Parts: sequence; C-alpha cells; structure tokens
Amino acid sequence: MGTIYLIRHGQASFGHSNYDQLSKTGFEQARVLGEHLRGRLPEVDAVYLGTMRRHRETAETCLAAMGRALDFGEHAGFNEYDHEEVVARYEPRYSDKRLMQVELAQTGDPKRAFQALFAKAIERWVGGEADHEYSESWSGFKDRCAAALDSSIAQLGPSRTALVFTSGGVISALAQRLLGIPDSHLFALNWNVVNASISKLIYGGRGVSLSSLNEHAHFEGAQSKLMTYR
Repeated sequence: MGTIYLIRHGQASFGHSNYDQLSKTGFEQARVLGEHLRGRLPEVDAVYLGTMRRHRETAETCLAAMGRALDFGEHAGFNEYDHEEVVARYEPRYSDKRLMQVELAQTGDPKRAFQALFAKAIERWVGGEADHEYSESWSGFKDRCAAALDSSIAQLGPSRTALVFTSGGVISALAQRLLGIPDSHLFALNWNVVNASISKLIYGGRGVSLSSLNEHAHFEGAQSKLMTYR
C-alpha cells in the first residue's frame, strides 16, 4: 500500500494586495507542521505541489523543519479554484478588488462579511446554471483535481509515500470523490479545513481510500493560537 499526505497551505495573506503568499502566521504553521512530520515520517519518496506561491512557501518551510532536501514536482492540477473570479461573477462590481476591500471594511467585520459574500458566490458556481460564465466550472475543477491525484499515483508507483502541498478546495473535492459527499454538503466541509492540516490517502490495487481528514493535532494545546481556517 502507498500513502499520500494532502497538506493544505499555511494561512495566506487575506486583505493584502497579493493574497497568494503566506502570512507570518502561515510561515509559523508550516514550520510547526514540519516539526510534527519529522518524527512521523522517517521516509518520504516524493513531494508534489500546485504552482501557487503559497504552496511552494508552505512546502519549503515545512521540509526545512523536517530536515529534508527533496525536489518538488509541480502540478497545476493541485491549484485552488479561482476564488476571485467566483466572487466577481457573483458580484461584478467586485472585479475591482480595491472597491471590495473598502466596502467590506465598512461593515466593521470584513472577514465575516467576506465569508457571507463568498458562500453565496460559491453556491452560484457549484449550482452549475452559469457554467458558461466561468473559466473553470465546478465539475471541471473536480475533474482536474481527480486527474492530478491519479497521475501522481501513477508516477509514484506502488508502496510509496508522498506529500502533496495544495489548497482546501482541492482537498475537499478529493474527499467528496472518495466519500460520495453531495455538492450541497461539500462546502460545509471545506469551510472547516484548517490551514496546514493533513489528510491521509491510502492507495493500492483496490484503488484509493481516505484514511484521515483535516488532521490538526499539531495545532492543539500549546500551539492552539496557530489554528486558522482562512
């Protein structure tokens, strides 16, 4: 049997001009994750990651804390969906990110206001009735994630161990595939995937199964301040 550890990137930079980079907390999460994995995984055969900056920064920081120097295999199939486009298709005015930031700030709780907006935007995207408006439909996104996992397993070969640094949407889509979760319930799961958490997949001759989902014990107890979801 082989094992793949899906790792969500550390906290990105919400509210900054470049969301696709780790925050200070995100770097610390990646370091603590690496210390946790150093004792847990004596052998790692391969490392894969999406092409996003937050994936690479998480991988580099985590592997440094593990004391490992491994080459990365980049695969765009592990990239997150375009959340900016999803929002802009729901509320076209917010293709202007600066306008969105200003209006959300006026609510007094911009993170909560964005979450409410984002939930409605996601519902529209997942609903499928406006697929022609998106560069990538919800069904297309799910197929892309599944293809990335399948190709990585084929490349790995049997009885190997790999780390995959990716995003919460990708992890949720793969969990849905393996558990048969309906679309209507999927994002209740997605909202609860912790930054720098671990989801474990087992693969072999009988296919792929989900062994664990959203592990984050490394952020409990003394490290509880590092538990974030966005």
